[in-house]
Parts: sequence; structure tokens; C-alpha cells
Amino acid sequence: MTQTNLVNHTHWDREWYFTTMDALVLSDQLFTEVLDELESHQDANFCLDGQTSIVDEYVDIHPEAKERIQKLVKEGRLFIGPWYTQTDALIPDSESILRNLIIGIKDTQAKYGNPMMVGYLPDTFGFNAQMPTLLQQVGIDNFVFWRGTNFKRQMNSVYFKWRGLSGKEVYAANFPFGYFTAQIDVESKRKLGEFVEKRFDPAAKFEMTHFKNDEVLMPSGIDQMNIVKNIGQTVAKLNKLSENHTVISSYPEYIAKLRNRNDLPEYQGELRLPTYARVHRTIGSVRHQIKTSNFYLEQKILRRVEPLMVIARKNGIKIGNGLLIKLWKKLLECQAHDTLGGSVSDNVAIDIQHRFKEANEIADGIENMIKKKIAEFLKLGDHDVLIFNTDTTRYVGSKQISVVASTKNIKFDGLEQAVIVKSKHFPVRHHILMMTPRGQEYTDEPEYFQMTFEGKIDLPPLGYKVIHFAETNEAVNEFVTVESGSNYIQSGNQRVSFENGQINYTNGIHKITNFIQLVDSGNAGDTYDYSPLKGDKERLLKFQNAHTKVVGNKAKILVIDGSSKLPLHLEDRVATEPIEKTVKYQINLSIDDQGLLNGQLSFDNQIYSHRLRLKLNPQIDNQKIFAHIQDGFVQTTNQKISADWQKEFVEKPVNIFNFDKAVTIANASQQMTFFGKGMKEYEERKQSVYITLMATTGQLGKPNLAWRPGRASGDTTNQGHVMMETPLAEEIGENKFVFALAFKEDAFSEQQVSQQIHRWLSPSVSYQLQKLNLFINRLDNKIWEAEYKPTLPATCSVIDIGSLLVSAVYPAYSDDDKFVVRIQNPTDEEIKIPKTLLKRGVAVNALEEPVEFDGTIGKYNMLTLKLTY
Repeated sequence: MTQTNLVNHTHWDREWYFTTMDALVLSDQLFTEVLDELESHQDANFCLDGQTSIVDEYVDIHPEAKERIQKLVKEGRLFIGPWYTQTDALIPDSESILRNLIIGIKDTQAKYGNPMMVGYLPDTFGFNAQMPTLLQQVGIDNFVFWRGTNFKRQMNSVYFKWRGLSGKEVYAANFPFGYFTAQIDVESKRKLGEFVEKRFDPAAKFEMTHFKNDEVLMPSGIDQMNIVKNIGQTVAKLNKLSENHTVISSYPEYIAKLRNRNDLPEYQGELRLPTYARVHRTIGSVRHQIKTSNFYLEQKILRRVEPLMVIARKNGIKIGNGLLIKLWKKLLECQAHDTLGGSVSDNVAIDIQHRFKEANEIADGIENMIKKKIAEFLKLGDHDVLIFNTDTTRYVGSKQISVVASTKNIKFDGLEQAVIVKSKHFPVRHHILMMTPRGQEYTDEPEYFQMTFEGKIDLPPLGYKVIHFAETNEAVNEFVTVESGSNYIQSGNQRVSFENGQINYTNGIHKITNFIQLVDSGNAGDTYDYSPLKGDKERLLKFQNAHTKVVGNKAKILVIDGSSKLPLHLEDRVATEPIEKTVKYQINLSIDDQGLLNGQLSFDNQIYSHRLRLKLNPQIDNQKIFAHIQDGFVQTTNQKISADWQKEFVEKPVNIFNFDKAVTIANASQQMTFFGKGMKEYEERKQSVYITLMATTGQLGKPNLAWRPGRASGDTTNQGHVMMETPLAEEIGENKFVFALAFKEDAFSEQQVSQQIHRWLSPSVSYQLQKLNLFINRLDNKIWEAEYKPTLPATCSVIDIGSLLVSAVYPAYSDDDKFVVRIQNPTDEEIKIPKTLLKRGVAVNALEEPVEFDGTIGKYNMLTLKLTY
């Protein structure tokens, strides 16, 4: 007889086709009943979906419930956390996944008691190969999930040890039939015999026979489902009808049983095969604007706001961690699996973008406050520019700075080869109000220019310096557009040209013709998946014209324009007399001081239901593909897909893969790396690599897709539900994509690519204390001058980490006089940490709890240090 461990839970999407406010209304009744039931039935327990955010929102409207929750958590009968929200596991930055855990755990501890230390993600659409490594950073040694397994190809057990690239392992418990495997709702209670015979016992048998399992895990719950009332009586009836013996259990209890087993098989790699459940392998490009917004906000927090807060605290300027945590929570609310995936209604999509807007306002405001306070305390004049380096290593190279001045002709004392890349003229304004000690006075405001300069500069690590400028009679170099004639740019041996409708590249050793193309196809899919349209073929979008932008006499930017007529709607792609519409697009290419070919593509989308991809043709023989993922790299290889794949899979296991920030195509002596800002999906085919830019659609869910047969995903074809149109998911209008390419005549190096990613994403952060335009920085006009100003050094450097890769630097959550540095090792070789660095603080886990450290970071692992300013 098998013992089935029944876990009563609810799966709580914060939003989906319904909004967060809709979910809040549902929680008002449901969570209250949960508390009532637990208090009146001592044998019952309940899991609130492993996320703290939904509890916070309930307590906001029921503050009197907080003590009840605390008591039940202490008794071990109500399970909350460890996540703040149920994260997507393929799209967010690794640091976002970690912060989701850190904030969820610490919030639960502060408000409710001990969190459920279970890596519980019951509905997430697949998992990156580094999840075990990330979970272990907060002391979680287990993982409970549904989607992504295949017991023939990956592991032969529903319970196994899942090993990250680092070698760190977690005990993994899979429920192949979903978190609703043993869903005992009112109807199931009425027909308990049928439920046991047709559903409960077959599921238990499957879990028992997939390896040698005397005890199996049986989750009972579904989306927004209430607690099972009188669960003790129900389980007693269940045991009379079932061939198995059922006990009321919990996820922590079952994990404890797995820890006592020494016979579990091991598996290493991602969990993303759609055998028993759909994983939506092409959701990485749906509603690309949400994914792009997420990427830029992550980078703003990690590479600007948090390092600036550390620099500020070093100089006596304190901005509370509460504000920073609120900023993170706004982001994390946008990273739940449905939310970040984009499989939501338009109503929800509007909410998501509004949260991004609010988060950006907080982030920009924090940055504004820090920059202005430091500039003020340094007593800077309007001809001084404060420039920050938010990286933990010395920076020598190009940065952009923003300046307001009365003339374009200015010269800097610390910015070499300065060039104006953007400028705007403001004419004289008359009768301008000034508030003075004498009262209101009026004056004329002179003309001025708002400019962005680019030049080479030497900056101290994690700190700032001040440079000065003065007016000059000499004209300053400025980007000028040349409308005709020049069709190439060159830097050193690298040359990019536009010839006969093709974009070509050479580095003096290899010449690559037609190496960047745009291709388009119809999308018969929905907000979960791309789907090819029968009878449609991928179309090449041609480029027609090119011109350059020059500085002096040298072309610096190659601008290539194109336009194509494309079918307006999906049905036009296979119609004999299609309605067509012209779409315009432009790509700007430039070579930076690190030798990267930077690209900016603008696409004016005027058509519906299609997929746009960037086709890269590196022309590398015997190529291999290496994808950068969360704190590591994986090599991907196309797998043969059987013609009768539907016998094994519920969704076609297409050879479309996820990446985090980079994809490299390489052989033993040659490589090309693509770096993308917000792009997350690629396919390799016939020695070309296709980067998906966008996949637009007008439906939340559709049935019978070519790659996803049967029912529609979501609830749209359930009984009583309706199809939902999503016009905003068509993403009509201008869409921008930013990327870079690196060409190397050597073998692939994980360390080299990681350093390139970090350098490429290094931000330009500057500030000028001036009074001509107080709206360049939004809060300047409301941050009043301090009466007492501390004396700050002219230059500042908090710490120098050297060549080590740092994924995050931020004020410690636990100590006001400490800051946290997280060091990555995204390679397969160990790295040593300098003893001088270790003397400044202690090794901790991501929760800032001390851990033993032998001075070496293992492969694909990370180290968190808590350091003294």
C-alpha cells in the first residue's frame, strides 16, 4: 500500500485575465474562510501558494487578521513564503530571482513568522538550469514544481536530486499531473468514489511506479480554490474508498521525508520539456514591450540605483532601505509567470506597464536625490560635472555626460575626444520669476543648449570624480548626418558596409556577407505561444538605402533604411488578393571603443499577428551554440523531433531556446556573440541564428495550434468562458530593439563573454548642478538646498573589486553600516578571492547570514560578502 501525502493549498495568480484588484476581492472572502477553518479544525493546515505578496495585500484590508496569521504560522498550520511573488524562472535576471526570495523570506520573518523554506513554483513555465544554485543561496535545499519533466529523457523518478551547473543540489518533487492532482472541490466530495477511482488512485500509482516510491505527494487545490472544509472527515472517507492510505501533510513534511532517502536519481539541466504539461517554449517573445521594460528596470536598479546608494551612504547620505525594497517589490510584482510571460489580458497589461512606470519614478527619484545632494555637498558650480562609476572596478573608456551650457563650444578638462551626440537649443525667455530674499523679482533667462557629450574618461571604482568645462572659441566635434555617398563605417580592422542591399562585415581576416537580415512570418498563435500559419513562409525584409553620421571627416554611424509591403492581417498571408500595408524600419550600426558593433533597430509595426526576427549569418563552420543564462552558460543542440511527437508531448518541443543576455556562435578558432537588451529567445537553423524580436497576437488563448494541439491555454475554452481579444498585444507603432555583436578570432570563453556583457551594460551616470532647466532631473526643483553641508572629498572610491564579476552591490538589509557585494563565477573554473577583500568583511549567504568560505568560488557559483564602508 502506498501512503499518499495530501497537501491542501490554493494556487493564487495575482493577475491573469483578471487584475490584481480582482484577486484582492476574491481573497477578502477566501482567505478569511481559510483562517476560520484552520482555527476551528486543529487537524487542518494550508499553503498560501508560497508567496508573501498576496498575504500583505490581504492584511492591508484586514489588519485585524495579522495576529491570527502569526499564530497559525507559529503552529505550523499556515504556510507562507518563501517567495514574494511566484516568479518566472527563465526571463528575469538571476539577481531578481534572488531578491524575490530574499524579500519574501525577510518580509515573512518580520511580519508573520517563519516562512515555508520550500522552493515552491507550482505553475511556472519551465526552469533554468541554475535554479538549484540560486535556491541554495538562501539556504533552500528543495524544489516543488509541476512543469518541464520527461521521465524517459531526463530522470526516471518524480522525486530526484536536481543539480545546478555549480554542483549545488536540491531535493526535487514533481507532480506530473499538476498542482490540482488531488483537487478535492465540492463536486469531488459529492462523487468521492468516482474521484478516487478515476483520478486519485491512478495519479498515486503513476507517482509510485515512476521509481520506487512508497510515499507520494498529492497536492489538493487549484486556482483561487478555497480550503477543503472538514478535511479530516474527507480524508477518512477517502481512505475507505482508496487502495492507498492518505495522511494530511505539508510540503515541508514531505521534503523532510525525501531528505532521508539515499536512492534518489540525479539530474542536471533545465526543466523545459512539455511532456505532461505545456511549458510554452515560445512565450519568451510574447508582449516583448513588457520584457523590454523589465530588462531596463532590472538594469537601472542593479547598475545605477543600488550602487549609487552605497556611494551615498559612504558619504553620509542615507536613503532608507524601505524605499529600495518598495522599488524591488514593484518590479517583482511584474515578474510572476503569467505577468512577465505576457499571457494576460490587455487590462492587466496596462496595470503591468503602470507598475513599471511607478518603479521607474522611484528609481529615478532616488538617483536624482543622491546626485544632487553629493553635487551640493561638493559645492559644485554650473561649469562642473559630477561623474559616477557604479562598477566596482576602475573604468577607462567612453561615457556619455549631460550638460547645460550657454554655447556648444565648450572644452572639458577630464573628458578626452569629446563629441556632441545630441543637442537641443532653448531660446531666450523673458520676464522669468525668481524667488529671492527680497521677494519676487523678474529677469530674462538666457538662451542655452541641453547637450549629451561622449568622450573617454578615467573613473575610480564604485565612486565619483568631478570634471570641469569652459567656453572656447573652437568648434566642438558633433555628429552630422551625411545623406548620400558614404555607405560604410570602419574602426581599426573592422569595417561594416551596405552594398547591393546587403549588410557586410570584415575584420581583415574574414569577410561575412549579408550577416544581418530581418525576417517576418505570420503568427497564428496567442499570448502563450507563437504558432506557424499553414501555407505561410518566412519573408525577408529588404533594406534599400544607407547613409552615415560623421564626426569631422570620419563616418561613425551607419544608418540603413528599409520598407516592405506585408500582409495586414493573418488571413492576408494566404489570400489570393491580400490587403497589404507598408512597414518602415531602420537600423543604426556603430563600433564602440571596445570593438563591439552596436545596433539599434527601429521598427514601425503597422501589421497584425506576426513574428519578427533578426537573422544572423556568421558563416562559421562546425559551429556550436552557447547561451548565457542566469549566472552561467549552457551549450544547446537541436534535438530531432519525431513526426509523431504528439504521442510523447502535449506541445511540440521546438528547438527554440532561452538566453539571458548573450548567445555565442563559435568553433575552435572563430566566434560571434550577440548581446541583447530584453530579447530572450533564439533558434539555430542551417548555420544561421534567429533572434526573436517580437511575436504579436490578438488573442489571449487559441485552441488547436500547429505546435500546441487541443484546448486553448488559459481558461478561454473552458465551459462558460469566452475568447479574449488582446489588441495591445499586437504592439502597433514604433518598437525599438538594442543589441550588439562581437567578433573574435579565437575560441569561446565564458569569462570573456561575461566581462563583455558587464562592460556593455555599464551605465553613464552624471550630474550638473545648474538652474537653467530644473526639469532635466524631475525632482531638482523640489530638492531644496541643505542648510548644513558636510565636507566631501573631491573624488571617492568605495571599493575596488578588480576583475571579479559583480552581479550586485547594495546597502545591507541587516546592518546600516555595511554593504553587500555579490560576486559571480559564471564559468566552469574555480576563482580565488583576494585575502585583502575578505579582510573588509565576512562571507554570508544571500540572507546575510554568516557562512564558511575557503577563499574559492566554485564553478558557476557565487559569493556574497557583507563589507564595511
